Formats: sequence, structure tokens, C-alpha cells
Amino acid sequence: MNLTSKHLENKLATDTDPAGASTPERILLHIKTHGPTSTAELGRELGMTAEAARQQVQKLVAEGLIAGHQENTAPRAGRPRQNWDLTAAGYARFPDSHAQLTVQLIGSIRQLFGEQGLDKLIDQREQEMRADYQRHCAGIATLPKRLEKLAEIRSAEGYMARVEKQGKDWLLVEDHCPICAAARNCQGFCRSELHLFREVVGDEASVTREEHLPAGGRRCVYRIARA
Repeated sequence: MNLTSKHLENKLATDTDPAGASTPERILLHIKTHGPTSTAELGRELGMTAEAARQQVQKLVAEGLIAGHQENTAPRAGRPRQNWDLTAAGYARFPDSHAQLTVQLIGSIRQLFGEQGLDKLIDQREQEMRADYQRHCAGIATLPKRLEKLAEIRSAEGYMARVEKQGKDWLLVEDHCPICAAARNCQGFCRSELHLFREVVGDEASVTREEHLPAGGRRCVYRIARA
């Protein structure tokens, strides 16, 4: 089930924005892409009163889709601020590329063909992705433009990717991993994707992973620094 489904719209709320997304959908997506967020911040970002935001938050808490926790350090004097983050059920609202089936298939491949067979499968996937990425990035001369195209490709694949400038470097941020279950069961998928990113970037920059969703991070983040 994903955020575009009619089921989520009907189950969670009746309030919708002009684009058709329900308020709870917008809240879940905001927390997914921005991380733990306070009720006040949600209200400001989504154009709601504090009371309306509080009511929507409580609905999501009751559904078990978000949970609150206190900030370690209060931003100012007074009680520590409470932020809201997605629960496992909340994360499950986003596409998972049929996670259970994927994990079962990986287990079957290991059993039938061993690690060598699984490596061949990952190599084949990498070759196909390389051809696709190279086709889309062909003729793009500048690094920033190639990174934007890479983020566009990754978003189309379900990774909710974007590029951010940070000083002299760039960050490729992926707020979602549609193959997370597979990646947790086989790190070869992540190694393969990192290799592909380095090929797209080329010799003019280095690519290092700074956050890793399958390893327990909130998202995957890659730093691209000019060589």
C-alpha cells in the first residue's frame, strides 16, 4: 500500500488540499522527507492552525502511524519540545517493492545457488542499471546537471531522491528505499548502487555514503566532493 492509494485517503482523513492529498498524507510525507517534526512546525509548513495540526497529529498517533519523542536539548527555556516521527507502520505506508516476496526470493537464490549465484544476480541488475543511467546521462557535461539527472532517475525508481548543495559539495539525499528489505538481507545491492553513482559522477568527484537507511538511518545520503 502506498501514499497514492485511495485506501489511505479513505482510511485516514476527509480533509484534503486542492491537489487532492489528504492532510494526514501530507503530514506523513513531510515527516518522511524532513525527519522528526513538532506539531507547531507541521502547522506552519502545511498552512494549518496549531489546533488543527494537533488534531491531525492525534489522529495519526491513534492510527499508530507516528509517535512522539522529546528533543534531547530544548531550543529555549521551558519544557523540551516534542517531535513526531514515523513508526514502523508509518514507514509501511510507503512503497516497499513487495518486500516479503523479495526477501523470500533472496533466500531461495542463496539456498539453490549460494552466494555466488546471488552475486551474479546483483551483477546483472547493475549492468542493466548502468546502461539505463548512461543512456539518460549521455551528453550531460557538467557535474551538477548529471547529479540532478541522477536524482530524477532515482526518484522515478521510488527513492524520493533530491540534490542539495552543501558548501563546495553536493548531497544526494534519498528519503526512501523501495528495496530496503532486500538491501537489509544482502548488502551487495547497496555496494552495487554506490558503484553506479561513482561511475555517473566520474573522476572529477568522489562519492561517499554518510547515512544508510538499511543500516538503521532515517534516509540514505551520499556526499559528492570534487576531487
